[in-house]
Formats: sequence, C-alpha cells, structure tokens
Amino acid sequence: MLTVVLALLAALANAAASVLQRRAAADEPESGKGLRQALRWLGHVLRRPYWVAGAGMLALTTVLQAAALGVGSLALVQPLMAAELLFTLVVGSVVFRRLPDLRTWLAFVALALGLSLFLTAAAPTSGRSMAIPGRWWPAGAALVALVAALVAVSRTVRGAPRAALLGLASAVSFSATAALLKEVTGLIPDGPVAVLSTWPLYATAVVGVVAFLLLQAAFRAGTLAASQPALTLGDALTSVALGWALFGEQINLGAQVAPEVIGIVLMGAGSVGLARAPSVGGGWDQARVRDDSGSGAQQRVSRPP
Repeated sequence: MLTVVLALLAALANAAASVLQRRAAADEPESGKGLRQALRWLGHVLRRPYWVAGAGMLALTTVLQAAALGVGSLALVQPLMAAELLFTLVVGSVVFRRLPDLRTWLAFVALALGLSLFLTAAAPTSGRSMAIPGRWWPAGAALVALVAALVAVSRTVRGAPRAALLGLASAVSFSATAALLKEVTGLIPDGPVAVLSTWPLYATAVVGVVAFLLLQAAFRAGTLAASQPALTLGDALTSVALGWALFGEQINLGAQVAPEVIGIVLMGAGSVGLARAPSVGGGWDQARVRDDSGSGAQQRVSRPP
C-alpha cells in the first residue's frame, strides 16, 4: 500500500511540474526563431515563479519515486506512474482554469490504461547492475541518432507536432540519463575513484542537460496535450528497451503477450484520438491575464508557435 501511495504521489508531483512549467512558458511571449532568441526566452522563463515552483515539484518527484522504488518493485511503480497523464489534466484544469475537451480526456485515459497494462504484463526483470560490456557504444550511437532525427524533423513543423516530437526527444534523453545513472550507481561499490575517473558520471550530466533543454523547448513549442503523452509514453517504453538492450532485463512473453498487445492497441487508439482533439491545437493551456482596462475581461497573452 505504501508503494502505491508513494508512486501515485510521485506521478502527481511530476504532472504538477509539467503543468507549472508549461504555465511559465505560456506566460512568456514568443521571442522568435534562432538559438539566441531561444536562450533569451529560456533565461526569462527560468525566473518566473511558476517555473521555479515546477522545478521544486520535479525535485519532489525524484524523492517520491526513489522512495517508492525503495519499498516496492519497478514492475509495480512503473505502471502506477502512468497516472501522471490523468493528473496532468486535473492539475492543468486548476492552473489554467478551464477543462480540456472530452476527446482529450478519453485519449489520455486510453493512453494511461494502455501503458499501465503493457508495463504490468511485461513486468521487466531487474537485470544486471551495470551494462553488458560493449553495449553502450552502439546503444549510445542509436540514441544520439534518434534524438537528432526527432529534433531535425521538429524544425520542419510547428505547433502540436513540434511539441510532440520535442517531447519524445526529451523522453528518450531522460531515459538515457536514467540508464547512465544506473551505470554510475553500479560503480559505487568500487569506490569514489572508480566513479569519478570513468565516463558514465560525466555523460549523465551532459545528457541530463540535453533532456532538460529539450523539455523546455517542448513546453515552448505547443500545448501539454501534445507534449505530455509523448514524454510519458516515450520515457517508459524507451526505458524498457534500454533495460533489455543494456542491462539484460527481460519482459514476460508467452501468455502475457495478449495483455501487452491490448496495451499497445489502447496506446495507439489514444494517440489517434489525441491527434484529433481540439486541446492539442491550443486553447486549453494558454495563459490568460486581467485586461489592463480594469473591465475584468480576460484575454490571451500568448500562443504556441
């Protein structure tokens, strides 16, 4: 029971972090294209109270998830974290003071149930404490190529598609960061010299920064309804793939294939429904402020690019 409570609290905190940081991004007017403009925008948004609160919630997520994993299994915690999708809509409805449309709710429910069902049925084993020798370099090259391709394609589109692609690139990067961190923890028994004198610690820091910047770019590009499903599903599924490829983690097959396939079908149906939902195009998680005339009317102050 404690594991369930901690995992759900972690999912809630992570959803709140995404909503608050998206709120900060929606408050900040678009500053144009290019690296210099993006960095200027990032410098502004990092100082906004909503973003700072979101960063605090992200730190709380880390603590709660670590506590959940400390008292329970990964096979239990991972499916429960899928509740983040539904919490995103609930918290977002409070922060943005409007409800998403019904199609968005149904799509998020299908995605959360599908991901939870897949992870529950797959139930990845714990595997090795460190990666199989020789696996990191081909896996790293594949991850870099995938993230680069997602970012390149995102530059050719705007709005919701760009937010989804950047969210997926961020998810892949966060999964790689977690895998690298697992490698670092596997070195700890060998002492601090082993940790500080090898590459995984420094690669973790670099990839973590990349994941953070891609996440902020996703929040800047479009709505939460576009970026959050890609972020949540991409992180979970990439983590399963990296666990198998690097650490020898296995998933259940045999009779478990049926619920795994059902989970994948639900995720596909949710993705299709989400692509047609009005919330993806904007209007739900857009910042609004009081009109300066004092009439009490509200107006939109920013739009996704």
